[in-house]
Amino acid sequence: MNDVIYLDNAATTAVDPRVVDAMLECLGPAADFANPSSVGHLPGRRARARVEQARADVAALVAADPAQVIFTSGATEADNLAILGAARFYRERGRHLVTSRTEHPAVLDACRQLEREGFEVTYLKPGPDGIVEPAQVEAALRSDTLLVSLMHVNNEIGVAQDVGAVGRLCRERGVLFHVDAAQGAGKLPLDVNRDCIDLLAITAHKVHGPKGVGALCVRREPRLGLVPMLHGGGQERGLRSGTLATHQVVGLGTALRIAAAEMQVDAARIGALRERLWRGLSALPGVLLNGHPTRRVPGILSVTFDGVEGESLLYALPGFAVSSGSACATTSGEPSYVLRALGRSDRLAQSTLRLSLGRFNTDAEVDRAVETIVAAVERLRSVAPGQSG
Repeated sequence: MNDVIYLDNAATTAVDPRVVDAMLECLGPAADFANPSSVGHLPGRRARARVEQARADVAALVAADPAQVIFTSGATEADNLAILGAARFYRERGRHLVTSRTEHPAVLDACRQLEREGFEVTYLKPGPDGIVEPAQVEAALRSDTLLVSLMHVNNEIGVAQDVGAVGRLCRERGVLFHVDAAQGAGKLPLDVNRDCIDLLAITAHKVHGPKGVGALCVRREPRLGLVPMLHGGGQERGLRSGTLATHQVVGLGTALRIAAAEMQVDAARIGALRERLWRGLSALPGVLLNGHPTRRVPGILSVTFDGVEGESLLYALPGFAVSSGSACATTSGEPSYVLRALGRSDRLAQSTLRLSLGRFNTDAEVDRAVETIVAAVERLRSVAPGQSG
């Protein structure tokens, strides 16, 4: 994609070459390709050692014990296993859940499935800045509340929630706490013990790892029960049957190990790129930042260009990979439910671009993006008089 400037890292990231190298060591006839469950012979034990090192790498990122880590196909599966698995296991304890209106579809659709099974769900409305305050969560808790699910970082607007405060509140009230950390893990610090997180979903492909692999960190003390969704060979302590893809798991572990080691450097550099991008775009009139200005992940910028239809702006930027919202919801054609929850009108929600930066973006790319987007907005506004304001 050398001919396209990639600014859609919230959708997925390029795999870091160091991750590719590690994965290749698990592919091919001379590599550690064996089934990691075949520990009766040396190749199987070598593959198992690779898997366990990756498990330790995932755990280290969030200050967990390796035994807490269950490998999955990604954050969507991890979210479903956490929410559906916990609700079904503890359904006699309570049938009420609390989440927010701005969660990822993996969480919202899992909650809707539980509603079809007789559970009740409270969907909290965030403030105009995208923040769900801990006091809102506290006010929503009931005697039969079983679980609270709140994402760490929003995938559309980049706002970071105070999961530590919510986690401690849930722990005090004896309520399970699930966090979708797909957009935050490896970019902002997380500690499942300090933040009182019982269930934490992670994916590789948002942090320069491969697609198709993720993990769920499950509290062990006291041990947390889950009803599995997959049945078969009993891998991953019986919670996720299926032969582990060693190369994928190694890719996840390597990506998260690199992210942990380089988090501060990456956050400073990518955050500076985001601010450079925002300074350039905000020089235009009628430009709005979506989400809290400081409580956010370094790389995501959601910008509304009043008077310009977002899809038209996308078509006016053929040399750039950007999005008009979440990659998981762009096929619907509907205005962003996240932006509407923040109080944006349908018109403004449809005049929005998400630009997301990653490890491999440069100052020159940002400057080119500013120049091109500003020119495109001015051109589109000039042919649609009366649309702004």
